[in-house]
Amino acid sequence: MTEKLFTHYKPKNTSDRVALIFTKLLRLFADLFFKKRYGHRAVILETVAAVPGMVAGMLNHLKSLRSMQQDQGWIKILLDEAENERMHLMTFINIAKPSVFERLLVIIVQGIFFNLYFIMYLISPRTCHRIVGYFEEQAIVSYSEYLDEIKNGNIENVNAPQIAIDYWNLSQYARLKDVIIAVRNDEMGHRDVNHKFVTLLDQQNEENDLTVTTESSSKEKL
Repeated sequence: MTEKLFTHYKPKNTSDRVALIFTKLLRLFADLFFKKRYGHRAVILETVAAVPGMVAGMLNHLKSLRSMQQDQGWIKILLDEAENERMHLMTFINIAKPSVFERLLVIIVQGIFFNLYFIMYLISPRTCHRIVGYFEEQAIVSYSEYLDEIKNGNIENVNAPQIAIDYWNLSQYARLKDVIIAVRNDEMGHRDVNHKFVTLLDQQNEENDLTVTTESSSKEKL
């Protein structure tokens, strides 16, 4: 279970290395700014985490319209991911009340990140999905640290908010620990899906390269 929990996809090329460095820089900022204030960290980071799925879903939606081709189910998966991350946020604002400064920070960070990710996705969807995969890897680490703080008695294991109980169908006696485990399980799914998208994009590129090579060889013979 632990091995699957902390699965890490090692960088294979420049695109992967860029994605990993970008993720580590954001992780460094989060560690310096929030330290062990995991509830507040979750509030801010979930506002960021909900952006990629919406941007990628929108751009794939437009691509499907332009090409008049099916999307192979990508759009729904991406939009569901965005909605799931939004529900994480709706849950944690009931646990860690964001300050006025943090709300202002959300507006600034969201504005910057949305536009940056939008441009990046137009240039390289592969890199963007790898970034999200690495984001989720770090989210799993953070939520595991959050659980450790609860187990060690450093953070109170309060009652789960009703929104979390309803969304994840938890027991009415559920506690914060149960909510974090449910959120972490979601992040594991998002991690695997986005890394899988990278694999699918690589396969598409290989097939396109093979087609081009085959067509070139045919022309040479003619």
